[in-house]
Amino acid sequence: MASDLLSIARSATRAARIQLDVTAQNIANAGTEGYVRRSVSTEEVMTPGYVANNRDVSLSGVRVTGVQRNADSFRQAEVRRTSADTARVDTEVTGLEDVQAALEDPGIYSAITGFETALTQLAQSPTDTPLRASVIAAAQTMTNSFNIASNQLDAVATGQQTGAADGVTQVNTLSAELAKVNGRLSRMADATSDRTGLMDQRDMLLQKLSGYADIATSFASDGTVGVTLGGTSGAPLVTGNTAQTLAMTTASDGTISFTVAAGAVTLSAGSLAGQQQVLLRVADVHSQLDDLAQTVIDTVNTAQGNGAALNGSAGAALLSGTGAADMALTTTDGSAIATAAAGAAANSRDTTNLTALRNALTSADPAGTMDNLLYQTSATVQARTTTRDALKTISDAAKTALSAQAGVDLDTEAINLTRFQQAFQASGRVMQVASNLFDTILAIK
Repeated sequence: MASDLLSIARSATRAARIQLDVTAQNIANAGTEGYVRRSVSTEEVMTPGYVANNRDVSLSGVRVTGVQRNADSFRQAEVRRTSADTARVDTEVTGLEDVQAALEDPGIYSAITGFETALTQLAQSPTDTPLRASVIAAAQTMTNSFNIASNQLDAVATGQQTGAADGVTQVNTLSAELAKVNGRLSRMADATSDRTGLMDQRDMLLQKLSGYADIATSFASDGTVGVTLGGTSGAPLVTGNTAQTLAMTTASDGTISFTVAAGAVTLSAGSLAGQQQVLLRVADVHSQLDDLAQTVIDTVNTAQGNGAALNGSAGAALLSGTGAADMALTTTDGSAIATAAAGAAANSRDTTNLTALRNALTSADPAGTMDNLLYQTSATVQARTTTRDALKTISDAAKTALSAQAGVDLDTEAINLTRFQQAFQASGRVMQVASNLFDTILAIK
């Protein structure tokens, strides 16, 4: 009986020591990124035996069956999915806010209306030199505004392209590291070594990858993971210990596309998808801005060609360029403004052609077009901001649910530390009792 008691106490002491070690490991890594709380699983040692005449009683102690990671694969997948959705929309909002600023800050709308107002004032006294100078100044302000907006849109595009290129580099780095982790997990599949640390690293790499793109995962029994980029029907990115290369191509309009192993891939989430959408919006806005600039150039120059300048000469083009970037004023001489009808004498107070120019601008309505572009951009930003806030709430809830299970709660670990310490001490006391009992039996004469 004493030897059985010693065996039982020894197994309990071993189990309590391992539980203390794991608890200490949890406490030590409470602030470690990607660490998943461990717990020790135990089971009763079942061996044939009996007490008195009861053969159903087993008195053989306890054994440790393994160290478990307290992580739920479904919750981890939800965190990755919701994080990818949030990363995309958050990137979109930031980029679209930059687009909005690029359109609003240069003051194109007010510059256009300022030009139109200057033309209206000139109609009151078409030969007045200061009024003609005001028109030239307003035209210069308008062209500068278009130039600045175009340059700022280019800067937004460059920033998004640079960010996307960095993201592609990060994806390739993370996927290569994940392939290495897969290789280590595969080699340790039949070993008795603890693989929980590698699994933590695997899951952390997957979480980081999901910040850049939507991924789908498939886990093997040995703990390795396969990753496809662009969802379940996307392109294989990581297979076993092999990682494919993600590449980015920039089109002439500044938009970007992605390939994996030379095959096209479509992303619907993650920061890369967000940057792709922002660049599509930048290209669209840039195109609309160029069209607007060309409309103003053509409208003004057409009217100029139908009239006469202050000195009686045929009206010449007042503006040049093919879009917002190169829109420019061709002259700083106010007398070049063709206010009179063609063939009019020098210093004519005729405003026939000026009226035609104003009517043409009213018909083309560049100010209204610009106002509509500003409104569309602002509305898009507001809509995506609302979506982002909603997705962030969902993402935070998913992270909270996972943290409740996988995160380390120091209060709980402190309780476990005390409980396992008491179990260890009690087991030691049982061993001492067994030793005393054995000594007493040997002392009987």
